[in-house]
Amino acid sequence: MKLLKFAIGLCLGLLLIAAPLSQFQPSALDALETMTVQQGGRKKPLDTVAQETVAKIHGSTTYLHDGIRESSMETFLSLWLNNRNWNEEPFVLLSYRPLKEQVGLDPDQKHFSFETLMRNQALGAVVREAHQVEIRGEDLTRDQREAITLEDRLTLMLETVSDDAIAIVPHPTDIKGKWVGITEGQSLYPAESVAPLLANFATIKQTFLSGTRHLPLLAPLAASLKSGLTALSPEVYPADSVMRREVFFNHFHPFAKAWQLYGIAFIFMLAALWIKPLELYWSAIGLFVAGVAVQSYGFWLRMQIAGRPPVTNMYESVVWVGFGIAAIALIFELIYRSKYYLLAAAPLSVVCLILADSLPAVLDPSISPLVPVLRDNFWLSIHVPTIALSYASFALALGLGHVALGSYLFTPQAKSRIQLLSQLNYRVLQVGVLLLTTGIILGGIWAHFSWGRFWGWDPKETWALIALLCYLVPLHGRLVGWIGNFGISVASVVAFNAVLMAWYGVNFVLGTGLHSYGFGTGGSELVIASVVGLDLLFVLITAARYQGWLIKSGEPDSAVSPNPFGS
Repeated sequence: MKLLKFAIGLCLGLLLIAAPLSQFQPSALDALETMTVQQGGRKKPLDTVAQETVAKIHGSTTYLHDGIRESSMETFLSLWLNNRNWNEEPFVLLSYRPLKEQVGLDPDQKHFSFETLMRNQALGAVVREAHQVEIRGEDLTRDQREAITLEDRLTLMLETVSDDAIAIVPHPTDIKGKWVGITEGQSLYPAESVAPLLANFATIKQTFLSGTRHLPLLAPLAASLKSGLTALSPEVYPADSVMRREVFFNHFHPFAKAWQLYGIAFIFMLAALWIKPLELYWSAIGLFVAGVAVQSYGFWLRMQIAGRPPVTNMYESVVWVGFGIAAIALIFELIYRSKYYLLAAAPLSVVCLILADSLPAVLDPSISPLVPVLRDNFWLSIHVPTIALSYASFALALGLGHVALGSYLFTPQAKSRIQLLSQLNYRVLQVGVLLLTTGIILGGIWAHFSWGRFWGWDPKETWALIALLCYLVPLHGRLVGWIGNFGISVASVVAFNAVLMAWYGVNFVLGTGLHSYGFGTGGSELVIASVVGLDLLFVLITAARYQGWLIKSGEPDSAVSPNPFGS
């Protein structure tokens, strides 16, 4: 019976993954989407170029124009073929409020036109100052880093509006040679070989300019152009299956499907906890397994595309942590059958994957060549995933800590549940400390080979050590009896702020150190600070309730303890 209910949940998850079946079939724009482009140090399909370009400039893969929601391909083709006045379109993302206030732009506006930003002299002064700071080898301020990022968006937009903006003509003989734009093809091939392609491209451009909402009309023309480009150099042009795999990954959205399955599994598990039918429990397990499976498949696809482990930037680390939370929780759940592991894990995995899926301007999902220090696949494959899995363990402990503190706050009489949650939490914290310690040691060895020293008090290294100490102290305190169940629950919530600083703060707030390849812009310290503040307020309220400060005089409360961190 258990196996049957598990199979039902798993099959339901697989049906949700497979729907609609049309996602497994080539689209009407297959030839256009799979046309190969050399860009950013690798060869990628035009579909990827369109999504990455629009997301980097606009902060989203779609664009609302005249009340019509355009796809990334429609918007990119409009940019590339320049069929409207893009100087005046409010298309360029600038969300960092302090910079907008500094240069006199509307702080409540999120997107600006190319012309507005280029004519802003105060903004130009900030950019020039940032470049001078870079030349001097000094660290950029947050405003300066945001200004440089904005300059990159403007440069990308300017470069995109050109027939030769993308390199689609392959090198004649060298598989690693430089590709060129369509009108530059005559520099590599005889004019008679390129002339039919130029005529084909001119027809595509004219067809598109006649109506941007008629992309299917481009399909046969794109197929002819792609066939001609392939025939120019069959040995150099990538196999169609390679491009089609990446297009499938782009449209399949495995990580989005994963969080949807985790969310449904959470609802089933919550029902199993309150209604207590065993059938719902095993169906929830089946759905959760389906979520882990589709996310694993997404990782495998991304590894095939990138040729490396998918853990090299902030986007990939967020997705990997979401996966680690789910996988670790599933392992513990199958061992202890407590229900609480999945209850604590599912919302956290959902949050990680939603953030990764909805913030392309902050968490850049594009696949780019690695910086030199990351080009050792051995160390990359063991150090970074180990650190990220430690973060996942601590995030799971954070979830269990919230469940436990919620029990202290609302159902303090549930002694057995509180005791169970403390035990579950303690096991996860032990795993997290083991993983983080191992990751720090492996990082030191890698640093010795890459930078010539094991430890240099780099901000990333320092905060990793701080995070480790923040968890070692309560674990040892629990071991010697200094703190009890309540203390370990509080520690699992409060100590995660050190992980948040090591993971997010060093990359987006400090922005200094040798780990510069992980730095980013666009993150909101105000939002993070608000969430952390509310979370700490929740801890304080729970502690006050636990100590009896919120209880009326004469009202009994079994949760009150003379030891503020006791059981």
